[in-house]
Amino acid sequence: MPDSPHEDTPAAPIPTPSLEDLQHWTWVMGRAQQMMLEHFAAQGMEQATRAPDELARTLFGWAAPVADPGELIRQQTRLWTDGLAVWQRALGGEAAPDVAALAEKADRDRRFAAKEWRDNPLFDTIRQTYLLVSDRLLGSVDAIEGIDEATRSKLRFMTRAFVDAMAPSNFALTNPQVIERAIETRGESLLAGLEHMLHDLTRGQLTHSDPEAFEVGRNIATTPGKVVAQTKLWQLIQYAPTTETVLETPLVIFPPWINRYYILDLNPKKSFIRWAVGQGLTVFVVSWKSADESIADATIDDYVLAQIEAIDAIREGLGVESVHAIGYCVAGTMLAATLALLAARGEADKVASATFFTAQVDFTEAGDLRFFLGDEQMEVIRQLSADKGYLDGRYMAATFNLLRGRDLIWNYVTSNYLLGEEYPQFDLLHWNGDTTNLPAVWHRAYLQQFYRENRLARPGGLTIDGTPIDLGQVRTPAYVQAGREDHIAPPQSVWKITHHFAGPLRFVLAGSGHIAGVVNPPEAGKYQYWTNEAKVGTLEEFVAGAKETKGSWWPDWRAWIQGHGGRQVPARGARVPGKGKLKAIEDAPGTYVKTR
Repeated sequence: MPDSPHEDTPAAPIPTPSLEDLQHWTWVMGRAQQMMLEHFAAQGMEQATRAPDELARTLFGWAAPVADPGELIRQQTRLWTDGLAVWQRALGGEAAPDVAALAEKADRDRRFAAKEWRDNPLFDTIRQTYLLVSDRLLGSVDAIEGIDEATRSKLRFMTRAFVDAMAPSNFALTNPQVIERAIETRGESLLAGLEHMLHDLTRGQLTHSDPEAFEVGRNIATTPGKVVAQTKLWQLIQYAPTTETVLETPLVIFPPWINRYYILDLNPKKSFIRWAVGQGLTVFVVSWKSADESIADATIDDYVLAQIEAIDAIREGLGVESVHAIGYCVAGTMLAATLALLAARGEADKVASATFFTAQVDFTEAGDLRFFLGDEQMEVIRQLSADKGYLDGRYMAATFNLLRGRDLIWNYVTSNYLLGEEYPQFDLLHWNGDTTNLPAVWHRAYLQQFYRENRLARPGGLTIDGTPIDLGQVRTPAYVQAGREDHIAPPQSVWKITHHFAGPLRFVLAGSGHIAGVVNPPEAGKYQYWTNEAKVGTLEEFVAGAKETKGSWWPDWRAWIQGHGGRQVPARGARVPGKGKLKAIEDAPGTYVKTR
């Protein structure tokens, strides 16, 4: 012990590594070099050496405007002052209120919540400094003058993506957990992480879950049923009833073709399809084919007409006049176009009711995907799909991951690559990585005509199968579900359906986002939903007068369906897959969902 606080404490001697330690770490470095050389020899260096600024231009097509110089000076001064306060606290001084609040924020941030970030003053200071700089960078977006709100939103998104990427948790030398794990495992964790990274570079996609843990038809997408119809674009699955009677009007579900349908049929406890069957509904689902050369020329018209074709097949097969229809995400957008086309043809009665899961029809307030629709990005999409006529699903997967980069990219960079952890066994993440290819003609037309030109929202703005359509002519009863935290189809965008449809409509705002807000079984007891029986004009008015109900909105939807045709029929004959006019082709989940 020193006699006075000013006397230096002798530093602890650094232990001398043994010959065995030196040999082991030499082997670790040599093995890492060998793995990288083998990978780049096989793959080439073109993508690995691509300039970061070129990549940024490709993804965002963006150059940042300049902020007001005076405001920049003021912000830099505040940053410098607060930064000094952070270091003063690290050296044992009294923390200012703002800095103390910053420390509490750091403890709540999942990236820095582990004790290793707090135990070492250096890493504690690193994380607080990072959060301080991040806050100032994001705040500086509001200081930029002379830009419209759309441009400001784009810059805010870009800035958030940048600060998320620069987090000290994403780098080995600034992440104490990575350093500690490397020491504990004697470098094995670094080799395991490098192996994960090189594997992902080879397959061109970030791995989120154990690729061997799940198999379609074995432990996901297991609800019993049969494929009862098939075209080059889709397979139609009918599910076996589990109740003695069922609603006379059957249900057909149109999932988005940018993902696999089994998001609605994960494990039995999460499956909306299995739950709906148990609620006494005759359930059909369309399983879309992942695009290949055979459907490379599919258009918007083809997907709308495919919905009508499936509806007609069910009506004829079961001998019923109409169906209940569900459209999820982009399939909900197309379902709105389908309803408008049926109305224009005088065939609206084919659909007794329509339900929309997080679907947009008016894109004036669309989600963050609009930041990927500049001329440069559209040209990239054209080039990527020029050879085969379809867009590799990995491109869309990367785009959706970028929308939630902190959770879907950098979280896994840390765990998979830096810490070398084993992949988790999580069915939702498995589905998220199970990509589908998209017909290039359809994809470019959808982005151009819906997101950029907003044609569907204009009467006569879109023509399907030679017929101009108008959403204002849709009088089909509609149930519209939106997710309060949806980053793909924001609730304010989904709400705009209420401004276009002319029939009775029930709007439900669910807790959580684009997936968890939909896949929320009652047994889980999670989240909540809001309803408002008053006729209101804006989402803000809806929320202000809404009633909150704990748990899943699924029972609310089931009661609503009952109110639009409650007649029961025995669950036999054509209600059993393959026993009526619709003959069984193969067991569910079918072939198309397994096609890569």
